[in-house]
Amino acid sequence: MTEDYSKNNLGSRAEEYLDIVACKNLEMCVEVLKQCENLLPLADELKIVTRCIDAIASKACAEQIASSFSRLEYSSSGRLHMNRQAKCEGDWWIEDLSVLRIDLYQRVITAMKCRGVRPESIAASLVNYAQKELTKKSSSWNQSSQPKVDVVSGSNGHEKVVVETIVSLMPVEKLVVPITFLFGLLRSAVMLDCTVACRLDLERRIGSQLDIATLDDLLIPFFRNAGDTLFDVDTVHRILVNFFQQEDSDEDMDDVSVFESGSPTSPSQTALFKVAKLVDNYLAEIAPDANLKLNKFIAIAESLPAHARTVHDGLYRSIDVYLKAHQALSDPDRRRLCKLIDFQKLSQEAGSHAAQNERLPLQSIVQVLYFEQLRLRNALFCSYHDDDHKPTHQSWRINSGALSAAMSPRDNYASLRRENRELKLELTRMRMRLNDLEKDHVCMKKNMEKSNSGGFMSNFSKKIGKLNIFGHSSSRESCSPSKRSQVTDSKLTERT
Repeated sequence: MTEDYSKNNLGSRAEEYLDIVACKNLEMCVEVLKQCENLLPLADELKIVTRCIDAIASKACAEQIASSFSRLEYSSSGRLHMNRQAKCEGDWWIEDLSVLRIDLYQRVITAMKCRGVRPESIAASLVNYAQKELTKKSSSWNQSSQPKVDVVSGSNGHEKVVVETIVSLMPVEKLVVPITFLFGLLRSAVMLDCTVACRLDLERRIGSQLDIATLDDLLIPFFRNAGDTLFDVDTVHRILVNFFQQEDSDEDMDDVSVFESGSPTSPSQTALFKVAKLVDNYLAEIAPDANLKLNKFIAIAESLPAHARTVHDGLYRSIDVYLKAHQALSDPDRRRLCKLIDFQKLSQEAGSHAAQNERLPLQSIVQVLYFEQLRLRNALFCSYHDDDHKPTHQSWRINSGALSAAMSPRDNYASLRRENRELKLELTRMRMRLNDLEKDHVCMKKNMEKSNSGGFMSNFSKKIGKLNIFGHSSSRESCSPSKRSQVTDSKLTERT
């Protein structure tokens, strides 16, 4: 079929067709490449596949550049910028590439990345190809219209190759691939038993943007043993480790900028608080699982640094759910679990609930009551600005480890119960006292607004006398300075 046998033979005509017709149009290149799937490796030896792949990559890159130029516009200040709200028309080839076989598709995407096609376009093509190739297409989109992939358990090796190939082709740029799609690929990789490198790559990518994930994303089912946990806790723990390793590296690199900004809501801190709330919600969701081991629950809870939780209400709620679902837990394990909670960081509502929670160990209840009393006393102290008349007695300290070693366990338990009752009584008295003082405080404010300066002092002295906080209740001490001076002058006159 060459020119050695006759002019205008089939070989030259095929070359002419490829140069003039096929390689000049992206759709025709894809069609020729699709036909070459059944002619491998002969089509590859004849360089037909390579020429089509190079032509597709070049055309896609050229059309993307032309589309970018069409989106350029001048701002009001006269500067040239790109209008990001305008629709990008240079990525129509994404749908055409989804008909290729996975090996040829991989070669096309690799050539596009070498030619400089935008990472966003590469990611969009990968998402579209995964939706077409992986099974169970009806569940490929969730309610929030985010791309998601789930495969059924009866899939063959084709889906496994597709998942591993797509993961290997993903751009390295952050926030380019939707995180919901990454979680869907991770579920598929776990279910299909993909390579360890594939799963670790997905976990690393998810960990880098975990702050935008949702609770539904983290609920990865466990597919291996029927008697194990309902959710894959180990995978979530590795994702958390990846996130906090990235946070540590970012802090090491940006220490100067973080301290110079002086802002308490820097992006890293905001992401940390979001992940802390996500973890507490995740713990509350997996806590009712009867097969969830205590060590795994504690490992997830301890993965957060101490400064990540400003309030421990979510952690307390998840631990309470775990204690309710695992009533056979021993006392040492209960104490070990409750040590995760900083009772000083509980809100007033959570503290009131914890003070009456019989599932908590007795030592934890004592700590809750102690901090509740401190909170009430601080509220009392803040109601008055006169530091000279504040009560000077010190609050007692509760320390279960400070009990006498000579006491028997029964006496130790009885002593703790007595302290518990005393603290409850003291807490009730302090609350009643606080309510009374708040009422008096409101009355004082009303009188201050109605009265003039002279009347204000007299009403203020009357209110202070009624409150009787400082113990000055005798009429002798409550007389005015002018009367005292008159009595003193009369006595001096009589003596003279």
